[in-house]
Parts: sequence; structure tokens; C-alpha cells
Amino acid sequence: MNWEQQLLLFFVALVANAFSALAGGGAGLIQLPALIFLGLPFSIALATHKVASVALGIGATTRHWRERNIDYRFSLFILVSGLPGVVLGANIILAVPDRIAEVALGMLTMALGVYSFLKPELGSEQRLRHRSVPGYLLGGVVLLLIGVLNGSLTSGTGLFVTLWLIYWFGLDYKRAVAYTLILVGLFWNGAGALTLGMLGEIQWDWLPALLLGSLLGGYLGAHYAIVKGNRLIKRVFEVVTLLVGVSLIWS
Repeated sequence: MNWEQQLLLFFVALVANAFSALAGGGAGLIQLPALIFLGLPFSIALATHKVASVALGIGATTRHWRERNIDYRFSLFILVSGLPGVVLGANIILAVPDRIAEVALGMLTMALGVYSFLKPELGSEQRLRHRSVPGYLLGGVVLLLIGVLNGSLTSGTGLFVTLWLIYWFGLDYKRAVAYTLILVGLFWNGAGALTLGMLGEIQWDWLPALLLGSLLGGYLGAHYAIVKGNRLIKRVFEVVTLLVGVSLIWS
């Protein structure tokens, strides 16, 4: 790629990941179509996007870690629940046509935004719940299923994790987004990228610009999420879910 295309990749990654860090997911809404538009086949674009998304997790982790509001045991629970699904989903995507699943996911993603909009108090304050064994079991099963979607589909699954942590476990938007960006962005996407890289192909010479843009975008988005608080995050979440849903259906 020439330097103009590398610069374009950098700005695409910066904008996509800044909004993703604010909303708790959705970087693929902008970043993945841009990679395909610039000439990458879908499977290579998806693997390259997954690798770049790990930098989003690193940038967001760098900012959220300073707030010291992460429960390590709860983080481990999210990792253990979702990672097997991510690996399974990454294997599925290379063998199974996913058009029907994308349309269904798009409709469900839009429903998340509508649900959040119709619940003004949702995620405004942290009210922890379902911390019993049955609550963790059901919560873990849902995270496993979201992990399968994360590994197999293109964008928006981090939004599912964000809303599930709010709805089921009672987190507020700011904490739920922090968990999503650190655990999904860094570890889930890392596992998906590793699996796709082993089974498919990654466009390595495109990654420097994507990684730098993702890293800076993740940090900036996380910073504004912390500074502005739950109200802004909730609104951005609702907008991004609708856009991701329309994108999945339209594509």
C-alpha cells in the first residue's frame, strides 16, 4: 500500500475504534467494510480486522486500568465463559455460509438499541444482581453463545456483551463497557485472531496503520467514556447498535 492508503487506514481505525470504545463494541461497522473496499477478500479482511481489534483492547485497557474498578474474579468468569465459544465460532466462519445469521444478528442488534432507548434508567447506576450459582451458570451460557457469534461474525457482538452485563448482572454502562473492551477487545478478539490466523490468512503489511489507529482510538474512546459517564455511553450505544444492525442486514 502507498502512504495515502496507509493514512486512510489509520483514520478509519481511529474513528471506528473510538466509537467502539465509547459504545462497548461495533468497530467492525466501519473498519471491516473499509478493508473489503480497499481490496481484501472477506476471510482475510475478517482475520486482519480481528488482529487490529486487539489493539483496541490494549488502548482501552490502558485507560480503564487507571480507574481500578475491575473485579478480577468476575473478569476471569467472563473469559472462561466466552473463550471456548470464540474459538468454536472462528472455526465455523471458515466453513459455513453466514448470510442468514448476519441478518438475524442485525435484527437482534437493532433490538438491543431500541430496548436500551425504551429503558431510560437502564445502566444509569450499578445494582449488582444474579451473583448466585444459578445466576452465574445462566450468565455464563449466554456469554458462551455470544462468544460463538464473536468468533464467527463480523461486528457488533461486543455490544451484546455490554448489554448482557448490564441487564443480567446489574452493571452500569461505564463498568460494562470497561469489561467488554478489556476482555472482549483484548482476549476474545485475540483468541479469534489467533484461530483465524492459523486457519486462514492475515494481511500483515496493512496492520501497522490499523494497529496504531485502533490503539489510539481505543484509548481516546475509553477516556471520553470515563469522563462523560453513563448518559453519553448509553446514547452512543443506542446509535451504534442501530447502525451495526442496519449494516449487517444491508450487507
